[in-house]
Amino acid sequence: MKIHEYQAKDILSRYGIPVQPGKVATTPQDAEKIAREFGVPVVIKAQVYVGGRGKAGGIQFGDTPEQAREAASRVLGMNIKGLIVQKVLVVPKLDIKEEYYLGIVLDRKSQAPVAMVSAAGGIDIEEVAATAPEKIVRRVIDVRWGLPAFEARQMLAEAGVPSVVVAKGGAILSALAQAFMGADAQLAEVNPLALTVDGQVLAADAKILVDDNALARQKEYAAWAEPEDANPIEYEAHEQGLASYVKLDGNVGVIANGAGLAMATVDMVARSGGTPANFYDFGGGAKAELLKKALLFLAHDPDVKGILVNIFGGITRGEEVARGVIMAQPELPSGMPVVVRLSGTGEAEGRAMLADAGLTWGYDMQDAAQKIVTAIKERA
Repeated sequence: MKIHEYQAKDILSRYGIPVQPGKVATTPQDAEKIAREFGVPVVIKAQVYVGGRGKAGGIQFGDTPEQAREAASRVLGMNIKGLIVQKVLVVPKLDIKEEYYLGIVLDRKSQAPVAMVSAAGGIDIEEVAATAPEKIVRRVIDVRWGLPAFEARQMLAEAGVPSVVVAKGGAILSALAQAFMGADAQLAEVNPLALTVDGQVLAADAKILVDDNALARQKEYAAWAEPEDANPIEYEAHEQGLASYVKLDGNVGVIANGAGLAMATVDMVARSGGTPANFYDFGGGAKAELLKKALLFLAHDPDVKGILVNIFGGITRGEEVARGVIMAQPELPSGMPVVVRLSGTGEAEGRAMLADAGLTWGYDMQDAAQKIVTAIKERA
């Protein structure tokens, strides 16, 4: 579950991590009032569940309370990657000398939390990992003991963080590991960890992802959920009964039956040179009407340029799948390619129906994935 920056900072402060103070405003007038309370230049930060706020104009500055109000009026209501900004965090502007990165992530390979430190903070850590992985120091955390402060200090030193920051930064990293485990998080980041001109070391920004599977015992954090804001398209899908719809970032819509096949299909699309825009688990025994509904829903995502339907027929029959695809055709965007892969029960009958309707189908999953990727590229 995603939470906002101000909420993440609230969690970190409970573990003794010094954070940049701030207050939330929902109107420009509130922002002006908060700026007067701080009495210094402030930063207006959009509170939305996506990254890249700064590049989108969601972080602005106000040297006076009046400028803070004007900045908030520009940010509130802004559309950032499909999310409308409904509140901003007003924080005093820091005089930052240097920035670093601290993070804890749940690592699938080691099946344990992994601590990460980089002296190159304040930028996209994925970019650092891709272009200069040697700048990131990693260490697997033993969940029985957490991350002792001496190990955390050692990591900062190995990453090249200045000695003046190592002691305070090490304590913060050790506390970050405690916060990670205490919140049942999948990710906890301080980026940047700021060294100010006057010698303070504190979290200028923070991000925490709480594991959805732990929300039953993380009742306070579960109460913070804003599903309609976390992802409006997924929320709309849930409201329409398409609960297993997941939004991604590419241009290929994916429908499959069963979570495993859906994941394999997403991987095959990527392996074929495409990028999945979303996927929907069709489930077992579903009827043509549901497939039509799912196809139309996926197609209304402006990112989707083509759809791959990959069904292994068991309870679900191939004829039902083919009928659903044919039913959807008149209402799909003009020229949008749809490729169907059918295997199992009703395979031959379904393929014959698709062929009669002039629709494309794949011999197997790889063939179907390559066909939809090629069709999208040819239309681009």
